Amino acid sequence: MEAQIFGEIVWFSFFGIPVTVTTVTSLAVSLGIVLIALALRAGLRRAPTGTPAALALLTVEWLDRLVREVAGRSEPALVTLSGSLFLFIAACNLSGQLPGVRPPTASLATTSALAAIVFFAVPVAGIRARGLRGYLLGYFRPNPLFAPLHVLSELSRTLALSVRLFGNMMSGHLVVALLVALTGFLVPMPLMALDVLIGLLQAYIFAILATVYVGAALRVSEAPEAQAHA
Repeated sequence: MEAQIFGEIVWFSFFGIPVTVTTVTSLAVSLGIVLIALALRAGLRRAPTGTPAALALLTVEWLDRLVREVAGRSEPALVTLSGSLFLFIAACNLSGQLPGVRPPTASLATTSALAAIVFFAVPVAGIRARGLRGYLLGYFRPNPLFAPLHVLSELSRTLALSVRLFGNMMSGHLVVALLVALTGFLVPMPLMALDVLIGLLQAYIFAILATVYVGAALRVSEAPEAQAHA
């Protein structure tokens, strides 16, 4: 019997890490993003005032403004995190439009890993901003009895991040694939265009929520200091 993980057949193991079709597709998407980024960087150096440079500047400024609104100050690390999540998820979602390719985000393993990144980024940001003691004390405000609720809230929103993205991408991919199989390629094209829009929207929502969660940790870390100066 073939080994399976998250409902996928394990092709082989690499130093104990199971490799599935989702693993290979995710690595291909990541490699594609890196290659495109390197090509854009080379192009920007040759033509720093061209259209690609303008688009890159607008994207970075949009992310920086979003982080400023959420966190209350400029956070380059958070801009990098949010931008990376958006680009990776958007690329994964769009890869599902290629024939025979199942988007990695249609696998619960991928969405769970992305949600775990956000889950661990929250305490890292809070501890860097406030220190370990200050961050842990935040769980006991305004009342120590609320500590279990704070922990439960973080776990539940992580689960919601994972399941929301997984459910939307899996259902959309299955519907389009079924229509293509039944009616041919041309008939489902409007639905495929809608699937592309939904994929981009889901990437945007995930990145926004990640920014809000990490930014909230930074704001909470600043709250005691603001009260002390008041």
